[in-house]
Amino acid sequence: MSSAEPELLTINPLELKFPFEPKKQISCSLQLSNKSENHVAFKVKTTNPKKYCVRPNTGIVLPRSTCDVIVTMQAQKEAPADMQCKDKFLLQSVVASAVTNPKDITQEMFNKEPGRIVEEYKLRVIYLPPPQPPSPVAEGSEEGSSPRQSLTENDQQNGSEARSVIYRLTEEKAGALHQSNRLRQEVELLRRDICKSRSGGVSFMFVIIVGLLGVVLGYYLKST
Repeated sequence: MSSAEPELLTINPLELKFPFEPKKQISCSLQLSNKSENHVAFKVKTTNPKKYCVRPNTGIVLPRSTCDVIVTMQAQKEAPADMQCKDKFLLQSVVASAVTNPKDITQEMFNKEPGRIVEEYKLRVIYLPPPQPPSPVAEGSEEGSSPRQSLTENDQQNGSEARSVIYRLTEEKAGALHQSNRLRQEVELLRRDICKSRSGGVSFMFVIIVGLLGVVLGYYLKST
């Protein structure tokens, strides 16, 4: 169409954009505006008629009025790998008489003949990625951790240190008790030996040994 020729219809938008979702019908709309004083007949064609449903695919746009066309893409099993679509649409428009009824529109009305102006608009199909749901917010990140996580780690560390101290003290107490019992047994044996002495007396050396053992035993008992 020459730029000097007036437009019969204004189309908005000039592309059919479908937010693609597998196994789901998706629709988009076109608005046809007739800014002239003529009745304009239109017809919509597509290179893939089995894939799309156009309502209405033919009609009359009255002077100074608009008409909405709904294009529905049938549910597809999966999206193309490159999200590109080669389907095309063609919208043809021609001046019609004021008495033309939408049911009277035929293909012959859009044949290009001398004295008849047929405007044609090619519309391409664009697949848009579906909207993504918001990502869940993690409690911590690589750069740092949340206060709850930090408190948990500190509690675990402190608990581990406390268990280690308790275990060490328990081991030391058990060792001291063992040593104390051994000293008691040795003192008891010495006392029995003294009592069984044939001389019937107690030597000065035994008295000193018993005294020392008693001091040591008392020290261990006090420390435990």
